[in-house]
Amino acid sequence: MTNTTETSVSPFDELVTDLRVHRTMYTDPQIFVTEMNRVYGGTWTYLAHESEIPEPNDFVRRKLGLRPIIVTRDRNGEIHGLINRCTHRGATVCRTDSGNARSFMCPYHNWTFNNTGKLTGVPMHKGYGASFNRDELGLGRLRVDSYRGFIFGTLNQEISDLATHLGSVTDYIDQWLDRWPGAELVVRHGETRLNCKGNWKLIYDNSADGYHPGFSHASLLRMRKERYGVGVDMQWALGDTDAGKQTVTDLGNGNTFLDQRAEIDSYWDSAAPMPGQNPYANAVRAKLDDAAAKAALDVVVGSGMNLNIFPNLLIIGNQIQVIEPLAVADTDIVWYSTSLRAPDLPDEINSLRVRLQEDFPAFGEPDDLANFEECQVGLGIEEMEWVVTNRHIDTDTETLDANGNLTGLITDELPIRAFWRYWKKLMTSDTKLVAR
Repeated sequence: MTNTTETSVSPFDELVTDLRVHRTMYTDPQIFVTEMNRVYGGTWTYLAHESEIPEPNDFVRRKLGLRPIIVTRDRNGEIHGLINRCTHRGATVCRTDSGNARSFMCPYHNWTFNNTGKLTGVPMHKGYGASFNRDELGLGRLRVDSYRGFIFGTLNQEISDLATHLGSVTDYIDQWLDRWPGAELVVRHGETRLNCKGNWKLIYDNSADGYHPGFSHASLLRMRKERYGVGVDMQWALGDTDAGKQTVTDLGNGNTFLDQRAEIDSYWDSAAPMPGQNPYANAVRAKLDDAAAKAALDVVVGSGMNLNIFPNLLIIGNQIQVIEPLAVADTDIVWYSTSLRAPDLPDEINSLRVRLQEDFPAFGEPDDLANFEECQVGLGIEEMEWVVTNRHIDTDTETLDANGNLTGLITDELPIRAFWRYWKKLMTSDTKLVAR
């Protein structure tokens, strides 16, 4: 990596620009270690959804970069993000993915912490003498905030509150959640976990990339077209996508948005059929009038929205995808299906929504994983240094939306440029990260 003696110049200024990115940003183990601290610790990072811990004393295990985290709801309903590391000798205190517990006992020496992080029990504590202070030895605590059920955590005590940080992202979260007015989102249907031998940033690069679907997923799209006819899910990708109405937008702070909605008349009719869907659909039509049944079936399938919240949360269609970095060239990609809880929404809608977990994660995501892994192979070639990120940067097709956000054609690489600008800001920050 290039070094400089000029303190006013970032070491990344020559390696990360709007036009290109140096390959070592994806392959350098030291850069990976640094970004696990400064990126994943230095901004609001998605941890879990409130519906995963619905009851007092519920918890789930998650990660903040490489740090093991416990997300808890205490007996009063308050949510906490705790670092899963005993303050005695460093062992993890929680070794179960989810459950209900008022406290966590370290199996090594039985130090015990309640689910707010406070140290409550130390066997034979007199051996530590009169100076021993339990109040100084609680579990590390993240700063935690949530927006409409999405829980985020950070070690940055200086960053603005979550809603301010997200900015206009909250408008799109609202639009996504309010497709069925009054419904409550539920994320309690297990997960589909896939592993990629590639850098985590390759997945985010792809999250708002409208340039690749017609090529990477061509076999899937052609099979659907031949089997089900025209107009079926994602068929727009097989044409000249630059001539369409779909867009990508830079929402600030590395957050981006891909919007397909301008070209969708009926979500249900344009979706690829699911096995066994007809009895469910007929049951919905029998329970609701025509307009309500159409609206209900439309919330089964994709929303026409890809909302990408830096650095690890991707809201795709009706599913949530979370990026979990493991090593510089090793990443887990976790898909969560979602359901809706509302008194006026038939149960059959959620049965169909959960079946979506059998669709793209099984038939489309393998295409992407193959490309990510082959990118990682190619990025290891030292003589070929650069990744090009300048598509549509000088075609005069970018405009500002009503909120002043830069918007371009769906194949514009502005989302990649937006990601790298915020990444570089965090990587060069001198903010001190603190576990409270």
